[in-house]
Amino acid sequence: MDIPFEPIVFGVKVNIHLILEYAAFFIGFRYYVYLKKRSNDLISSNNRLSIIIGAVFGAFLGSRIVGFLEYPVFSSGAAYFISLINAKTIMGGLFGGLLGVELAKKIIGEKQSSGDLFTFPIILGILIGRIGCFFAGTNEFTFGKATSSIFGMDLGDGIARHPIALYEVIFLFILWIVLRRFQGQVKPENGLLFKYFMIAYFLFRFCIEFLKPNIFLILGLSSIQYLCILCMIYYWKTIRKLF
Repeated sequence: MDIPFEPIVFGVKVNIHLILEYAAFFIGFRYYVYLKKRSNDLISSNNRLSIIIGAVFGAFLGSRIVGFLEYPVFSSGAAYFISLINAKTIMGGLFGGLLGVELAKKIIGEKQSSGDLFTFPIILGILIGRIGCFFAGTNEFTFGKATSSIFGMDLGDGIARHPIALYEVIFLFILWIVLRRFQGQVKPENGLLFKYFMIAYFLFRFCIEFLKPNIFLILGLSSIQYLCILCMIYYWKTIRKLF
């Protein structure tokens, strides 16, 4: 199988990455609905809906803002505007969604932690999306620097590179197993499962960014890495309890 993987079906080139990206949202949401029906949710349906709306708007804005900050180039014209709208990153979506949820809870006066129910649907969605990124190869900026290690793969440009998306898929599988065992063996306080997910994922992304051919760096770090640091500061109280 060649990467990028773009099979021809009935004479039409199929964008597997785009299909899996939409599938990630759909399957992740359906899994959330499934878990909600099986759970004893402490948050009312109306408040939960408000929280979801806050998460959606926060994720949309966050993903676009951080996506732009990865390549902060200013220009004009329709093509630039379209590229600006399409610029997005899951990291900004996660942190923006977190802030959107907190704002929504503040407005409606909800005191209960709301993240645990979203944890595994989010992981599932990212997993599916990252498989699509891997199939997209160098057409999607989830590829790594050139490498001579045994992990190097030709992702479409004839150069052996770190398959960053594949690394992330493996990490998320392991994280899923670890969090499932933690959830089954320990009765965590409400919201702790989501906090652990965010800490682990953002720490992983901070490290993996060093393997990406980033261009826009400040003091040797990318905008994604600064966002990861901001997330660690946000969850500093939780991190301190781990040590």
